[in-house]
Amino acid sequence: MPAQIHPQTAPAKLGAYICLAASMALVGSYVALSKPLVAAFPVFLLAWLRFGIGGLAMWQWLQKPATEPQLSARTRRLLFLESFLGNFLFSICMLFGVSMTTAVSAGVVMSSIPAVVAVLSWLFLKERIGKRTALGIACAAAGIGLFSMQKDGSTVYAGAVGWLGLGQQFWGNLLVFAAVVCEASYVVIGKRLTEGLGPKRISAIINLWGFVLVTPLGLWTARSFDFSSIRVSLWGLLIFYALAASVWTVWLWMTGLRTVPAARAGVFTVMLPISAAAIGVLFMGETLTPVQMLAFGIALLGLVLATLPGRSS
Repeated sequence: MPAQIHPQTAPAKLGAYICLAASMALVGSYVALSKPLVAAFPVFLLAWLRFGIGGLAMWQWLQKPATEPQLSARTRRLLFLESFLGNFLFSICMLFGVSMTTAVSAGVVMSSIPAVVAVLSWLFLKERIGKRTALGIACAAAGIGLFSMQKDGSTVYAGAVGWLGLGQQFWGNLLVFAAVVCEASYVVIGKRLTEGLGPKRISAIINLWGFVLVTPLGLWTARSFDFSSIRVSLWGLLIFYALAASVWTVWLWMTGLRTVPAARAGVFTVMLPISAAAIGVLFMGETLTPVQMLAFGIALLGLVLATLPGRSS
């Protein structure tokens, strides 16, 4: 006999799934659209401006609602780790890692995010991973990996020798995997935070920590930067990027994470490359190969397997 779904929980789960999918789709969209910003701004200055604009937009969210408890020392540590791992360290590992390896290798390593989220949620949250959720994770990873293998993998560092005599591509892949662990930690810690705090306050506090952490590097790069060289259209794109990256995506993700187990939420990371590719096709004149479309089909199958109600999900 199939497992029954409580009529009051089904709409809540559907709403949570929509929030998680929208969050990752928005991430993929602003990653694709922010290429001109990366070309115009130094990375640390761009990050500093992002957190600053996000902080101005969310300053009222910092206030404690009457229904929330006072922040304990443990919760404060988790909030710091959420920002340090998910915002600061993730960006550094990803940016430097991608610069030292091929796009193909980086994409394949990034495809392990759903699996790493599942492992960490099992270790630290004691979540049970059902057979269908596990199959969904496997399909998501396979789909993202297959899509990445169809992308251009050229880089000047691919054959260079790095630290300890090992290739720079090895160190680049290692840094990208460190970024994967940071992202997975962000999901798992976020799940723990949503047990006591609302999505708005979590978003505001971790953004504030991100601003504090990157301010020294942001000020250092701002000293010699010519702000008058930035076009008005780029300033508009910067505001969209800051609001999407610091406000909308985090709030949507934390809202969905309150209802959905972390391991299952990790499968929604498949929406990131799918939305990024869609932006490329619709607005940048890019095309998709049949293999890439097959890869997206496999990834979406994983999403369906992980989210459909059932006894083994």
